[in-house]
Amino acid sequence: MWHWAILLLLIGVPVFFAVRSSRKSSQSPDDLVGFGGWLILLAISLSLLPLRTLVDMASLVKTYQQLVTVPNGALAIYGEAALNLAFLMLQLVVLVSMLRRSHRFPQLFICLWFAIPLLFVLDTVWISTVLGVPVNRLLAGGALVTPLASFIVTGIWAAYVYRSVRVRNTFGDTAAIQAATFS
Repeated sequence: MWHWAILLLLIGVPVFFAVRSSRKSSQSPDDLVGFGGWLILLAISLSLLPLRTLVDMASLVKTYQQLVTVPNGALAIYGEAALNLAFLMLQLVVLVSMLRRSHRFPQLFICLWFAIPLLFVLDTVWISTVLGVPVNRLLAGGALVTPLASFIVTGIWAAYVYRSVRVRNTFGDTAAIQAATFS
């Protein structure tokens, strides 16, 4: 029952603040520049994302130790590790582009969004093919919940990235020129 309370907090609190902020008098669009407002939440999330990926990879060590004894287990481990490292590198590229205020950040963020289901599909197909495990067995339990939730939440942020005046002002071509001259 407590998970419903957490879900309510995760959805209710942002909705409350979104409604509350929409009632405030609107600022001049030129004032909306830099990491503030909702963009700061995205910046914090993107900063923590590589750490979360590393923790997830570290939590798989026991599974990998068991998998080594299975035929083709090492190959499965290497493939999955390569996929996770590629995803980690994409996360770091997106993070650096955001911190440098690159005009490419919105496009890279969309790439990160599409990489979530792509990584899940590639990982599932890889493990199924290499180990000979049926896909439906790999998808048993709650295997789809985490990637689906990540895809939905990142999709909401992707919509924000493309609709926000603050993002447009912060990561527009003029912001990239200013970041290049001040760095």
